[in-house]
Amino acid sequence: MMTNNAIEVIGLSKRVSDAGGELTILDDIRFSVAMGESLAITGASGSGKSTLLGLMAGLDVPSQGQVNVLQTDLFSLDEDGRAKFRAAHVGFVFQSFQLLPNLSALENVMLPLELAGKDALEAAKAALDEVGLAHRFHHYPATLSGGEQQRVSLARAFVSQPALLFADEPTGSLDVVTGARIIDLMFRLHQDHQTTLVLVTHDVQLAQRCQRVIEIHAGRLVACEA
Repeated sequence: MMTNNAIEVIGLSKRVSDAGGELTILDDIRFSVAMGESLAITGASGSGKSTLLGLMAGLDVPSQGQVNVLQTDLFSLDEDGRAKFRAAHVGFVFQSFQLLPNLSALENVMLPLELAGKDALEAAKAALDEVGLAHRFHHYPATLSGGEQQRVSLARAFVSQPALLFADEPTGSLDVVTGARIIDLMFRLHQDHQTTLVLVTHDVQLAQRCQRVIEIHAGRLVACEA
């Protein structure tokens, strides 16, 4: 059945074993994200929000439950299948930038397209220009500021025109002023590219920039605000 949802999370739970027995990280999480919507996942440190994002991206597997992304049941795919699905449809922005230090800004942005066997050079140049870094093509991450590194990661995330963008504490390593500029840029790109955005954050003001906010507490969904 076709829906207007980009993501459907159905009865999602994650449990792990430790020295004290079984630990429940997520318990029966259920919600959906519409195509083109921006959604913030909030909660205190250790609440399970980053685990939830990883499951929604197919980076981890649940103990039970289902995640449908773009009408595809992620966990009907094997690990390689999920990786190919992410490469085709998903962009990522992380707190720690995740740039390869031995590649220039341009080469970092070209990489996902090259891995997909696509022409990369002109698209990567255009993506860096879009985030204001046309003058930094050949600079390596160590020579870029934190804000510039995060702009490179945004360019890399959007260069393949993904249907979905997952962002995990994207301003966590930046000062307040630089973080605000990065967020403004991320939301502009989200709107210009009509990308579905799922954002994990503990920042209330940042969460309120999204169209909808859900809150996770001790592994359970406790609030869902429009």
